[in-house]
Amino acid sequence: MVGASWTWAQTAAVLAGVIAVAGGLVSVALTYNLNQRAARHERQTKVFAEALTAIEDYAEMPYRIRRRPGSRGTRHELTEQISQIQSRIAFHQAWLCIETPSVASSYEDLVRAAKTQAGKQMKQAWLEPATTKDAQVSLGAGYPRDEIDAARGRCVAAMRDALGRTRHRRAGAVAENAAEAITRSAEGTLRQ
Repeated sequence: MVGASWTWAQTAAVLAGVIAVAGGLVSVALTYNLNQRAARHERQTKVFAEALTAIEDYAEMPYRIRRRPGSRGTRHELTEQISQIQSRIAFHQAWLCIETPSVASSYEDLVRAAKTQAGKQMKQAWLEPATTKDAQVSLGAGYPRDEIDAARGRCVAAMRDALGRTRHRRAGAVAENAAEAITRSAEGTLRQ
């Protein structure tokens, strides 16, 4: 091959190989980035759900206090639960400030509403006599949650925005419907 020269066919063959390798690398990089984005999105969704669960646990405490039996151990256990819930709420407040500042403000508003409304209800529940009969467990009517539900609706809307989810309906309507469904479900369980 002393006088042989490089041909266009050889160049085309080399270019096809280079393009195939480059396309494969781009495909791998794109898949990796999409998987990472999906994992971040899933992690953030889980953090949001856990933060909302901590608030719901706090808002449920007036019922637990009201239905308590009259033992010293139960009082200790309930106050320990309240402390643990408050610790979880504080953790989620800090986490959201670090991870999703756009949601942190609305979550803090939700925390404030929960502590204001459920806190008053807990104080009142401690003043009620402890349950001694099964018939006392059913309270008949739920505690009002209007402040908590309104703040939760705004917080959920902020979380949806942070997740980049498009809303098919007005955010307030979605949040209000979700809050109503949760409240109706809780009240149905409580009245039974």
